[in-house]
Amino acid sequence: MTGHWLLSSPDFAPELWVDSFSGPRRGSVEADQSGRGEQLMDQSTDTTTFADLALRPELVDALSSLGYEEPTPIQRESIPPLIAGNDLLGQAATGTGKTAAFALPMLEHLDADNRSKNPTGLILVPTRELAMQVSEAVHKYGRALGARVLPIYGGQPIGRQLQALSRGVDVVVATPGRAVDHIKRGTIPLKDIAMVVLDEADEMLDMGFLPDIERIVSQLPTNRHTMLFSATMPKRIESLARRHLSNPTTIRIEAPVVAKGDAPKVRQLAFMVPRSHKPAALGRILDVEAPAAAIVFCRTRLEVDQLTETLNGRGYRAEALHGGMNQEGRDRVMARVRSGNADLLIATDVAARGLDIDLLTHVVNYDVPSAPESYVHRIGRVGRAGREGVAITLAEPREHRLLENIQRVTGDKIAIEKVPTISDLRNRRMELTLGTLRETLLDDDLDRYRTIVESLTDEFDLFDVALAAVKLTHEATTGAEDEVEIPEVEIRRPKDRKGDKGDRSDRSDRGGRNERGDRDKKGKKGKDRSIGVDSTRLYFPIGRSSQVRPGDLVGAITGETGLAGKQIGSIEIAEKFSLVEVPEKSADDIIRAMKKTTIKGRKVVPRRERFQRFER
Repeated sequence: MTGHWLLSSPDFAPELWVDSFSGPRRGSVEADQSGRGEQLMDQSTDTTTFADLALRPELVDALSSLGYEEPTPIQRESIPPLIAGNDLLGQAATGTGKTAAFALPMLEHLDADNRSKNPTGLILVPTRELAMQVSEAVHKYGRALGARVLPIYGGQPIGRQLQALSRGVDVVVATPGRAVDHIKRGTIPLKDIAMVVLDEADEMLDMGFLPDIERIVSQLPTNRHTMLFSATMPKRIESLARRHLSNPTTIRIEAPVVAKGDAPKVRQLAFMVPRSHKPAALGRILDVEAPAAAIVFCRTRLEVDQLTETLNGRGYRAEALHGGMNQEGRDRVMARVRSGNADLLIATDVAARGLDIDLLTHVVNYDVPSAPESYVHRIGRVGRAGREGVAITLAEPREHRLLENIQRVTGDKIAIEKVPTISDLRNRRMELTLGTLRETLLDDDLDRYRTIVESLTDEFDLFDVALAAVKLTHEATTGAEDEVEIPEVEIRRPKDRKGDKGDRSDRSDRGGRNERGDRDKKGKKGKDRSIGVDSTRLYFPIGRSSQVRPGDLVGAITGETGLAGKQIGSIEIAEKFSLVEVPEKSADDIIRAMKKTTIKGRKVVPRRERFQRFER
């Protein structure tokens, strides 16, 4: 298996340097209009070790003790320019070693003999889980240097954070919102910050943290070094980098190129399933795949809770994780998952961001993500550190175009397979029983059961005794048999549709564009999309000036309540506010639920509309 990365840097190859923000090009060397080119390099030919990267001995020894033998491509190409003092824009998928790529240079510049109480490094991350993981990694790498690392995030007593800051900290790892709180208080001094990292920058922008990031970075010293890492590189990330990075080295790690005959590290599958059969289909697919550990992504909290109950009833040890849980509950869930006391984690996108679970083998999209970037982030959680993984997507017939768009954007092939039949499941369960018996015969001490077998063979044939034992083992390990076949689904192509409008998928994800687009209550052909007389309109104090879209409002409502996207009626967006038509019986529940969430990074508490109409 080979792979490639794209490198542009005046320090490494002056004659091949290109504009840091020009997109990656396929091929060996190409030139832009100024005659400069961007080099495509083969990672399989490099045998660089951590000792070759000019890291101080304490860091090399720490990496060796942790079992790291050689740097990953993103580490190999990022560490030298960062040690040299360059800004850096890095693109690489989740699980490629980005944390060490920025943490090691930050620790390399740490002056262990002449430290003040003020932090010299600041790392911004999107979620509390990622803050804890990055903090733990930096602490492990810098233990021999006495590095003082502090994670700062919401849901943790601020008093404990204030005490640690008053004692002195070298590196702060923070979520943007909590970092702003401390900066307002004056408890995180910024005057000595020499290096700042924006990790998972695309995730932070998706979560509405751009205003917080701009506020933090604008108050940092101008002579700092800035690193921005992102799994995807949309234009808004490039725009952010242009504003805050100075002549950066740009590194883009491409997906591995699979040699002919080799299997990809992440096997990507999709199953076409009618919505009413999705819970049963998922259970059957998991039975056949038999994952060691898996994350199942759902769109809403209600869906998470319902699916968790269904899978527990099927015999799995499933745990739910969503934004409606407090931090203590989330920590308990993650402890059970990481200790192996749970097989499945059923989670929403927001709740699962930043999670890193060892030995994760499967990721399941219970619905097709509306944005290819979300799909990339999800499947990036498996196949890490060279391990193989499986990405499974359950798609309704109307969602096949979303799958095609993901394949077109990512360049990856997603194999469409049939849901296993009852016969397939029975065969798989027989294989598992056979494997269990083989392991028992090879590994266990069976002598204490010899008396039972000998007494039974006096009365029954030995082969019949063995059959009875196999039956008991099979029933104990596989549970009840499925009795209902799941119907096959045929994908209808556009030429067969004859005007059918059912293909529009339910884009109720946060940030996705819902089927109304930016239109008001009239549909595509003038059809009134009102949800009826038993409805009311809610006033949201956020509008076009905050770049809010109908999909943001729909996603927020469906994500915090049990409503489906189709239950939300017309949406009208003005400059400073928006009006959303909802069922009358759900209005008060929506108002209460929205107090617990944000839209575009802002607390937005709706109320019932006081006037009948407004003119835009």
